[in-house]
Amino acid sequence: MKTTTRLKLPPAVKGNWFFGAGIDFALDPISFLNKHRDTQGGIYMVPSRAKNIMVVQDPELVKYMLQDNNKNFIKSFGYDVLAMLLGKGLLTSEGDFWRKQRRMAQPAFHKERLNSMVNAMVNCTNEFMEKLEAKRGQVVDLSKEMSHVTLHIVATSLFSSNVEDVVDTVAQEMDIAQGLAIERISNPFKLPVWIPTPGNLKEKKSIALLDKVMMDIIEKRRNDPNKYDDLLQMLMEVKDEDTGEQMSDRQLRDECMTIFLAGHETTALALTWLWYILDNNPAEIDKLRAEAETVLQGNNPQVEDVMKLEYTRMAIDEGMRLFPPAWAIGRRAVEDDEIGGYRIPKGYNIIVPVYHIHHDPKIWDDAERFIPERFRKGNLKDKHRFAYFPFGGGPRLCIGNNFALMEMQIVVAMMVTRFRFKHVEGHKVVLDPLITLRSKFGMQVKVE
Repeated sequence: MKTTTRLKLPPAVKGNWFFGAGIDFALDPISFLNKHRDTQGGIYMVPSRAKNIMVVQDPELVKYMLQDNNKNFIKSFGYDVLAMLLGKGLLTSEGDFWRKQRRMAQPAFHKERLNSMVNAMVNCTNEFMEKLEAKRGQVVDLSKEMSHVTLHIVATSLFSSNVEDVVDTVAQEMDIAQGLAIERISNPFKLPVWIPTPGNLKEKKSIALLDKVMMDIIEKRRNDPNKYDDLLQMLMEVKDEDTGEQMSDRQLRDECMTIFLAGHETTALALTWLWYILDNNPAEIDKLRAEAETVLQGNNPQVEDVMKLEYTRMAIDEGMRLFPPAWAIGRRAVEDDEIGGYRIPKGYNIIVPVYHIHHDPKIWDDAERFIPERFRKGNLKDKHRFAYFPFGGGPRLCIGNNFALMEMQIVVAMMVTRFRFKHVEGHKVVLDPLITLRSKFGMQVKVE
C-alpha cells in the first residue's frame, strides 16, 4: 500500500454552496464533463454532499488505473446494482473469482469459435431484413430495430435455435429489470430493495422470471444427449485448468445473463448511432455500399470476407469514437493510492469519461467530424493506447469485443446495400448517458 498521506487531493471544481458540484454532474453529466474537460488537468474532484467523485481524463492516468494497478481499482456502485440482475458474471464479479471465470470463459471467444458463428449472424440478419422490408416507407424507432437483430444474434450464438419461444420474454423482462436498475443508480434517494414498493416488487418479479427461464434452458441442455455448437455448450464443458472444476448451474446462469445483456445492447447502440451518423454523411454511405458490393458480390458474407470489409470496420470504429456505448467507466479505490501526483483515498469513486476522451481536441484533430480514415491501419500508431477504448482496457477488456466487431461488420455490410435510414425531421436526438449512451427519445427514422 502506498504512503500517500502527505499528498494533496486533486483540485476540486466549484459548485453549489450547499450541494457542491455533484448536483450539476448528476443532472447533465455530458455537459458537465464537457465544461471541465479543457479547464481542468488530467484528474479533478467533483465535491458533493452525497459522495465525492474524482474524474480521471488523461490517457496515461487511465492506463495506470485500468492496466498498471488495476487490482486496486474495482468496479463502482453502479455495477453493484447491476449484480442484482446479472449475478456474479464477468461484468460484475471481482478478484480471484472473476479471474477464474474469465480464464474459463475465454476459449468460448477465441477466433476459431467466432468464425463458426458467422452463419448464425448472417441468418439472423437476413431474417431481420425480410421483416424490415415490410416497413419500407414507415417510421420506426431504429434503436429498437437494432436491438431486435442483435438480441437474436446473441441468443442464437449462445443457445443455438432452442430458445426462439423465450427470446421476446427475456428481452421484455430484461428491459424492465434493467430500467429499474438504472433508476436505482440514478436516484440516490431510492428506497432499499427489501422494502416492498411497487417498483421493487416489479423488479423482483422480472428477475425471478429471468432466473426461471435461464435455469430451465440450462437444465434441458444438461439432460440433452446431443451436442451443440454454441457458447452455452462451450461454457458447460470448459474446466478450470488448475482445479478441473466446471461451472455450476448458477455460474452458467450469471454468465448467460451477462452475455445476453452486454452482448446485445451495446452492439445495438453502436449500430444505431452509426446509422444516425451516416444519414448526415451520404458520401460515407456510398463508400460503404461500394465496398460491400465489391467484397460480397451479392452473396452472404463468409468468414474470409470479414477481413476484407476494411472501410466498414473503420466506419464502425469511428462511430464508436463519436458515440461510445459504454460512455464512462466507474471504479472505486480498494486502498489509498496516488494518481498523477495526487492522493486517492480508499473507497473514493472514480469516473473515466470515455466519451470525452474520444472527443478531446488535444488528442483528435477535428474531433467532432466523422472521419473513418482515422482508423486506417497505421494511422493510430502515434495515439496513446487509452485515447480510444470503447471496450475498456487492461485485464477487464470486454471479452466479447471481437464478437461484437465481427457482428457489426456483417450487419452493416448486408444492410447498407438494401436500406437507408432517414432521420425524421423535428425528432430530437438528445444524449442520455445512463449505464450506456442512449438517445433519450429513441431514434425515429424513415426506412428507405
